[in-house]
Amino acid sequence: MKVLAIALQKDNKLTSASFEMIQAARSISEDISTAILAENADSIASELASRGGGQVLAVSDESLKFFNEEIHAKVLTELIKKHTPNVILCPASLYGKALLCRLAALNGGAMASEATGLEKDGEKLKVTRPHYGGSVVSTVENRGESPFFVSIRAKIFPESKDGSGEVINETIDSAAFEAVSKVIESKVEAAGELSLTEADRIVSAGRGMKGKEHIPMVEELAKSLGAALGASRAIVDAGWISYSHQVGQTGKTVNPKLYIAVGISGAIQHLVGMRTSQTIVAINKDKDAPIFSVANYGIVGDAFEIVPALTAKFNKELGS
Repeated sequence: MKVLAIALQKDNKLTSASFEMIQAARSISEDISTAILAENADSIASELASRGGGQVLAVSDESLKFFNEEIHAKVLTELIKKHTPNVILCPASLYGKALLCRLAALNGGAMASEATGLEKDGEKLKVTRPHYGGSVVSTVENRGESPFFVSIRAKIFPESKDGSGEVINETIDSAAFEAVSKVIESKVEAAGELSLTEADRIVSAGRGMKGKEHIPMVEELAKSLGAALGASRAIVDAGWISYSHQVGQTGKTVNPKLYIAVGISGAIQHLVGMRTSQTIVAINKDKDAPIFSVANYGIVGDAFEIVPALTAKFNKELGS
């Protein structure tokens, strides 16, 4: 089974999910390659090779400075035709999912999205994926000779730390770098903030915080843990915090090692976005709040007393 892992970069820096894709590929095959597209892919391609990326297929072009779904799909299609992988893996990020469905269509392949498990069964690949917010889990497998395209949720596989590889600088026909649309600028909405989708720890605030003026209290708890700050849709709609922090069905789907929900009741729309977190801690004064049904640990009490106490404890123990 030949596996191609797609690495993604921003500002010529590899995402952590790129190394997770390498580890995912290594879990099912020894015949792996990794594709990286960038304005100048040399340095990041070398990093991928040093962390077990196998044959690192590097493509450099000025049109690849910013993510352009159309161009990326055409360039990767050329690599797929040349190297003929059986399985293509990509992060289930906003960009990754948009890219992979286009790739599957261009290459006549089957697709499984948001995978949470991979298992090789002879020449077949079995993929575990959740549906309906995790209420149903199915196993799907590839059939026929067409490539199998799989997007993988963040934090399911650990990052590949080391290994061997070689960089192959690929030459692609210039027509592949042409597109109807052109990205001329990329702006970061909130500089210096941790990415929710890549964070190992997340602390989220809900309507139980009673007002915008109390959100900094939750933010301090997040800082004491080195965590990203999340939010429920209710407080985003209320204007207490920006949409970039929203976790849930209409926000971001996250899968951190630790998720702390503060003053969040646990509507199904929120649970859909965070229920696969490895450890969930809920803080709510209502002992019957739905959030406790998915929590590993629950604290029933006043968040305005509990949160400052936890922050002080973590600052002391973790030296924040």
